Amino acid sequence: MNAFSLESEVRSYSRNWPVVFDRARGSRMTARDGRAYLDFFAGASALNYGHNHPVLKRALLDYLERDGVTHSLDMLTAAKEEFLDEFGARVLAPRRLDYKVQFPGPTGTNSVEAALKLARKVTGRQTVVAFTGGFHGMSLGSLAVTGNAAKRGGAGVPLGHTWRLPYDGFADGGFSGLRLLDAMLDDSSSGLDLPAAVIVETVQGEGGVKPAGHAWLADLAELCERRGILLIVDDIQMGCGRTGPFFSFEAAGVTPDIVCLSKSLSGYGLPMALTLFRAELDVWQPGEHNGTFRGNNPAFVTATAALREFWADSALEKQTEVRGALFEDRLGELAGRYAARVSARRGRGLVWGLVFREAALARRVADEAFARGLLVETSGSDDEVVKLLPPLTATDEELAEGLDILDQAVAAGVDG
Repeated sequence: MNAFSLESEVRSYSRNWPVVFDRARGSRMTARDGRAYLDFFAGASALNYGHNHPVLKRALLDYLERDGVTHSLDMLTAAKEEFLDEFGARVLAPRRLDYKVQFPGPTGTNSVEAALKLARKVTGRQTVVAFTGGFHGMSLGSLAVTGNAAKRGGAGVPLGHTWRLPYDGFADGGFSGLRLLDAMLDDSSSGLDLPAAVIVETVQGEGGVKPAGHAWLADLAELCERRGILLIVDDIQMGCGRTGPFFSFEAAGVTPDIVCLSKSLSGYGLPMALTLFRAELDVWQPGEHNGTFRGNNPAFVTATAALREFWADSALEKQTEVRGALFEDRLGELAGRYAARVSARRGRGLVWGLVFREAALARRVADEAFARGLLVETSGSDDEVVKLLPPLTATDEELAEGLDILDQAVAAGVDG
């Protein structure tokens, strides 16, 4: 019997990439048959620094070899102390962010659940405003603020206490969600109670690689501050340098009340998440929100190594911004050449999407890329976007190679 036949039908990525992967290093994964694949998916942005980065691997091996604590609930450990010291010094202090750090559990949806619960506890209000196209996780609270109908359909219960607004650019920019929210809150007969919070992604990844404009984000932050609504930025997929700066909201000049982080936080693909919030919001009672695996010490170790290796200066941020301009140019040329089939290219930093006029064509292009040794996935309401998430540490040659393969895949997909 094939061992994989034991696995549930819920599996997804393995259906599109039907090979058994065995090793990985840097920007490449190698299948059991020896074929190497260039990875422009990077664990859905959980591997911003590539696979098995040698500096992070050495730190992890050294820690394990000295019998360092692996599991600790929320006990005090040397690994946690070292991480908090580095995170405070290299991330929070330079940005003048007076955030408390909560370890909510090991995954992104744990961070979102903690953020939603905290916002409701602080304000005493229940409603949370979310946006069309948003994705925030697969547990029930996170699903309630997620837009995707297929994912919401798996909940099995009503998903309430959410009011949804058009995201920036929704319906070709024909609706202003922020003006609507302001007007509804002005009208005592609108039926909208003052929300506890607004949750937003600065770039919607699963929603189809949709960046919000910096002015729109600044307007949202101003509205929230003026109305006494907490602003939550879900930076799980776009944080840790994916758009250039460590936090994706930095370029817009906003300071959220609460920030959700996970994915590349550990730097090594190990489960780890944080919920950050302004110090005056720290109203938790001891043990009021907890989880068995929030003390993943090996993840603390690799996260600390990643902060030291990549965030001691602005080199990675500047490199990512330069490469973002390269992707914008290359994908713009590709979109122009196939304008009859490609409606747009959009992105920021090293997250980009190629938007196809026919959803089936995006899947065909992704399959053609896989056949040529490139891993890319699709996203968007109808999976109409080919999504590119290369490691931030990929070489210039690897990025050029991936874009060349994508070019070939688009040509083959269109002709097919």
